[in-house]
Amino acid sequence: MSLLTKSAILAANDLKTEDVDVPEWGGSVRVRSFTGRERDAFESGLVRGDGKDRKVDLTNMRARLVGLTVIDETGQRLFSDVEIDLLGAKSGAALDRVFAVAQKLNGLSSDDVEELAKNSSGGPSAASTSDLPLPSATDTPTASSTT
Repeated sequence: MSLLTKSAILAANDLKTEDVDVPEWGGSVRVRSFTGRERDAFESGLVRGDGKDRKVDLTNMRARLVGLTVIDETGQRLFSDVEIDLLGAKSGAALDRVFAVAQKLNGLSSDDVEELAKNSSGGPSAASTSDLPLPSATDTPTASSTT
C-alpha cells in the first residue's frame, strides 16, 4: 500500500452516516460521525469549571450528541446549539436509540467519559459518571448504514 498524499487525505470522504428508524418521531433520521474538530468540541463541552473545580457534566449529554450528529439530506445539522435543550425534552427511548448509533459511529464509550473525568481533575475526585452509563454499542437497533 502506498503512502497517501495531502490532497488524497483532504479529498477523502471519511465521515460515515447511518439512518436510524425512530418510530416515536414518525420516521428515520440520518446520523453522521464527527469531524476531528467536532469531537474535540463535544468532549471539551463535557468538562465544566477550572483547576481543581473541573468536573465532567453529563447534563443533557444524549441530546447534545444527537443534536450534533443528526443531519439532513445535504449533510447539514438539523438542530442548532440553541435547539439542543428542546431536543432533550423528547422521548428518552428515541434519544437513546439515536444516541447509541452516534456513539458507535464516533467511537465513544463510557471509558472515554471516565478518561475525561480523570483528566479534568487529575484524579479520582472527578465527578462520577456511574449515575449515567453510556449505552453499549451492542444495544444499537437495526439500522441501515452507509460509508
